[in-house]
Amino acid sequence: MRTVRLKDKQWKKILRFLQNCPGVYVGQPEQCRRFLEGVLWIGRSGAPWRLLPAGYGQWNSLYKRYGRWCDKGIWHKLLQHCADEPDMEHLIIDSTIVRAHPCAAGAPKQKGGQAEQALGRSVGGFSTKIHVSVDGLGNPLRFILTAGQRHDITQAQALVIDLDFERLIGDKGYDADDFVKLIIEEYEAEAVIPPRAKRQHPREYDKHIYKERHLVECFFNKIKHYRRIFSRFEKLADRYLGFLYFIGALVWLR
Repeated sequence: MRTVRLKDKQWKKILRFLQNCPGVYVGQPEQCRRFLEGVLWIGRSGAPWRLLPAGYGQWNSLYKRYGRWCDKGIWHKLLQHCADEPDMEHLIIDSTIVRAHPCAAGAPKQKGGQAEQALGRSVGGFSTKIHVSVDGLGNPLRFILTAGQRHDITQAQALVIDLDFERLIGDKGYDADDFVKLIIEEYEAEAVIPPRAKRQHPREYDKHIYKERHLVECFFNKIKHYRRIFSRFEKLADRYLGFLYFIGALVWLR
């Protein structure tokens, strides 16, 4: 299937990264490519690892290798490698809630349990919240996971730290005096954030530029075509993040 195979152009850039990434054993490039396409099949279909078609190899071997790459931060490094030329005129931040499948429950106590694995209960039920920052073209730069009930503003500073941008675009959930002051004074950028309705003295913002916020919504729409993203099945946060980083890298490689 075309949607679960890497394009040659994508594979060439990924291979160059893997060949120069410490802690990665590529071995035979074709086998490594088959491994990545196996992970892509799981991400796209949302199927359990045990149902992985035999053509991709032994499912348990692929699952263990995927986990090792999560532990070593390889998927995160792949996203950083692909996000090499971001458009930083605008930085757009937002979040989305995904329902967690019952099999995501029961994180081991030595891993901190569900509370430490970004699992909680929001109005929509058992869920995880994905916080993301994208560049001016809607390409992902940073992902953070929290429990579904956490407010957007709690991760706002973490989404922008160490990034250089001209304007920060966010919805009313990021309308907090301390955060707006941080953007204006420390980052010397424009805060394009509409004021909340309860403000007695509403702050002015550029409504024309604010229309660009649709790019982050479009990004969420893209990644939720992948069933492993649309619903969380992983007990551990870093295993779920692994899929987010990989799919985010593929968005850059389109």
